[in-house]
Amino acid sequence: MKIRYNAPVTLTFAITSFFIFFLDEVVFKNIDFTEYLFAVAGRLEFSFVSPLSIFTLFSHVLGHGSWSHLIGNLSYLLLLGPIAEEKLGSFKFFMMILITAVVTGVINAICFDTGLMGASGIVFMLIIYLSIANISNDEIPLSFIFVVVLYLGGQLIQIWENNSVSAFAHLTGGVIGGIFGLIDNTSEKKTPVQNKKINSKKKRDKNTKEGEFVDVDINEI
Repeated sequence: MKIRYNAPVTLTFAITSFFIFFLDEVVFKNIDFTEYLFAVAGRLEFSFVSPLSIFTLFSHVLGHGSWSHLIGNLSYLLLLGPIAEEKLGSFKFFMMILITAVVTGVINAICFDTGLMGASGIVFMLIIYLSIANISNDEIPLSFIFVVVLYLGGQLIQIWENNSVSAFAHLTGGVIGGIFGLIDNTSEKKTPVQNKKINSKKKRDKNTKEGEFVDVDINEI
């Protein structure tokens, strides 16, 4: 029996996040390692001309502030990530993560005063994306509806009670996931129609060629 690295992007993301948290807690526990390299600053400190600030637009999804924060995000990521990665392919899935990271980072840097870190935006993007992408024959899996309602409800409660910046980032990730899901659904609906047209054209071409051969045979006779 072999262990298979079945979802390269998902597993690499999870391992990297764990390693960064380990370094922060054990090796660099006396300095702000994660906050310096893996948290995007708020509008008062962020600079769009600073290489470090630009780097954190991408890297902030890898940083986590506590074990519960890390384990909670990785649990969802390892559950949902391989499904999305198998459906999309590793490159497209990686680009989805990258786009979500940058968009949530930019919104935080422009709109909020506090910093932002963590993969929660990625997780909510995956939840909404899979909920929409799994719609087939106008049917939505009830299990995904429950997940969306529970997760979305939690974010709205955070916003209501604490005016939580992270909750806004999570909701932004959900919007991005919804856009990706709609695009994916639209392209999948177009593909069977295009394939049907191609197959029909091939069939007509084949029939035409067969007719030409028959004409030649008749003339020769």
